[in-house]
Amino acid sequence: MIQRVLATVGALSALLICPLPAAATQSLDAVRTLAVDWLQQHRTLPGARMTTEAGQLDSRLHLADCAAPLEASLPGNRPLGARVSVTVRCPVPGGWTVRVPVKVQMFANVLVTSRPLARGDGPGASDVHTEERDVASLAYGYVASLDQIRGRALARPLNAGTVLTPGMLAGRQAVRIGDAVSMEASVDGVTIRAEGVAMGAGDTGTRLKVRNASSGKVLDAIVSGPGTVAVLP
Repeated sequence: MIQRVLATVGALSALLICPLPAAATQSLDAVRTLAVDWLQQHRTLPGARMTTEAGQLDSRLHLADCAAPLEASLPGNRPLGARVSVTVRCPVPGGWTVRVPVKVQMFANVLVTSRPLARGDGPGASDVHTEERDVASLAYGYVASLDQIRGRALARPLNAGTVLTPGMLAGRQAVRIGDAVSMEASVDGVTIRAEGVAMGAGDTGTRLKVRNASSGKVLDAIVSGPGTVAVLP
């Protein structure tokens, strides 16, 4: 009996002394790789090229090996910036969630001014050109094509080499400074037309001054349509 008890005690002691097999853990490098791969697959703009670099995760972080494929997402569908935090989760009951910091560069063609431009100018093909820039670092956005600026004027003056952003553009203009316009005036129910030159710019309903091309007289008018103004009495 004593020998049997001693044998049992010895077996229990062996269990206490010998460590149990360590639980399998999730590779942190695999988590980081999934974060950058997901960005490359789901957030790259058409025609652009993206470079990504995942930041290091805390080496003290121990994640249980996930029994299901890991899932990644960008919370709130936020715009892509130079630095983002990608959420990676183990989608099982009681699974874990971590955020992976990622540095992003997204290179795409944008419109850049070719020469100094004044406020009120309506930039055209001769005023801008395309350059490849890191658009992820352009906090105020960018303009990618001439179609986006056609008919619009600048809200402020710009130096040469400036990346155009949506905030730099005012509303679309039916008349621009220096345009030849058709002036219409109503006198006793009779419409009189004359040629003039716009001294201001704006869309329909904008009040501006025009100069009569024949007399040189400056008149007040309201833009009534593309290239047309109504002279005020």
